Amino acid sequence: MAEWLYEAGIGENRAALVSRGVIWKARIELEGSAPRHGAVLNARLVDKSTGKVAFEGGEALCDPLPQGITQGGTLRVRIVREAIPEPGRAKLPKAVPAGVDAVPGEGPDLLARISATEVPVRMLRAHESDLLEEAGWSEVLEEAVTGEIGFPGGALRLSPTPAMTLFDVDGGGPLEPLAVAAAHAVARAIERHGIAGSIGVDFPTLANKAARQAVAEAIDAALPQPFERTTVNGFGFLQIVRRRTRPSLPELLRADPVGAQARAELRRIERLPRRRRLPIWWTGESPTGWRSGPNGPPSWRGASAARRRSSPPRSRHWPSVTAARFAANQPNPDSSPFAAAAARIATCCNGWAKAIVFLASLSIRDNKAGWTARGTPTKRPAPGHAGPCPGSSVGRACD
Repeated sequence: MAEWLYEAGIGENRAALVSRGVIWKARIELEGSAPRHGAVLNARLVDKSTGKVAFEGGEALCDPLPQGITQGGTLRVRIVREAIPEPGRAKLPKAVPAGVDAVPGEGPDLLARISATEVPVRMLRAHESDLLEEAGWSEVLEEAVTGEIGFPGGALRLSPTPAMTLFDVDGGGPLEPLAVAAAHAVARAIERHGIAGSIGVDFPTLANKAARQAVAEAIDAALPQPFERTTVNGFGFLQIVRRRTRPSLPELLRADPVGAQARAELRRIERLPRRRRLPIWWTGESPTGWRSGPNGPPSWRGASAARRRSSPPRSRHWPSVTAARFAANQPNPDSSPFAAAAARIATCCNGWAKAIVFLASLSIRDNKAGWTARGTPTKRPAPGHAGPCPGSSVGRACD
């Protein structure tokens, strides 16, 4: 039976649609990632030539603009696409005029969206069994970060770009069966990672028109509507277009790799036995050097940790030690994949990432490594390889 697994974490909320022990959809919602899709906001037109509007907490591009509005005028807008992170800059949210009758609101969050489906939702707690990890959550995150997605007989390489998300198909053996199997794997990956917008797939070159048609039909059978696609051309390229309302999982994780690794580590540490002493930053105590400034911790760190402890944060001085010196005092990173991951984070961020290194010193004795660790992973079936979702077409993922 399919069900949504939902977890309210520190810094992010997570949800996964799981059926037959396999994750069919994985979604992450960052804390404070407003405005959300569907939000209705009171705004002011700041640039009529581009349609840029400003509202409390941000800006968006509104198209079309109401007739007769002048620069500086007020209007009510509805967000139809959230901000999209890109290297160097982020695409502003897209908005349309909402009309005076629309009621201002923040738009549905992740929990509200999955609750609106007909699939039951199970709420997860840190002290319970880690059902997300048992279904392959770490493997899905690894797919999103590295872009390496395996399937029987071949592999996909996922590459998000500002123009489109690209899939490259590699594998051996006869090309036609490889291309058909890749089409099913691409459809599952699109659904699993929430990929939308313009999508390009580079299949092996197929000289036979019937073989190219079989690949297109495999996409139609495995990918839920609505979407539009082209035919597979003579060079093996096919393009898919899906309505885009928010960033995909790979875009979220790759936009801030340090933050993504830290949040994944916080999730693992939240499940450590209570008998283990936790570092002072985890218990809600605020190191003096991190109280303010550009290198301070994200706002969700202290509040969320204190909320889980049911006690107010306390203040304590933190030794003036650089991340590099602290990492040098830890055991050999080669013998501790987890400490190595923390050291890599510390080299990328000179502020609150010091806490991750300190965290590693207390947790390297734990046998369970986070998804950031590099080593021999636990063998699990690749996501989406457990067969079609019950009650759906052949190869189609759960809706």
